[in-house]
Amino acid sequence: MTPKAPNEIDRLVGSRVRVRRMLIGMSQEQLGEALGITVPQVQKYEKGMNRIGASRLHKIAGVLNVPITYFFEPHDGAAAAAIIEEQDRLDPSLFADRETIAIAIAFNRITSPDVRRALLDLARAGASLDAASPGGLEGS
Repeated sequence: MTPKAPNEIDRLVGSRVRVRRMLIGMSQEQLGEALGITVPQVQKYEKGMNRIGASRLHKIAGVLNVPITYFFEPHDGAAAAAIIEEQDRLDPSLFADRETIAIAIAFNRITSPDVRRALLDLARAGASLDAASPGGLEGS
């Protein structure tokens, strides 16, 4: 009997482990050491390639200082439909990129609503320019 392949929930949980680890400034090496596992295993968990068992997830929650519910989205009725619709619009690897996470962390630390709004407008303008240009912004 072979184990089941990871699914979207496994990838969601792994992504949240990665985001939380990076938010608190913990390396993959430090997380692996705290859990008694190798860095490649941490990487497989974070990418959703390997499922995280319940006891291991419980330990990860403790190491990352979050409740175990942090790793899951509530999904019932209309909330589930909204989550599925949002996931259909987003690239599933959105937070796989280190720079994306770094930008999100930095943005989250900005307290001024005006600065946050201005940066959001700038990012949207940049994305629009990039989408309109066949070669992106590299040739500019």
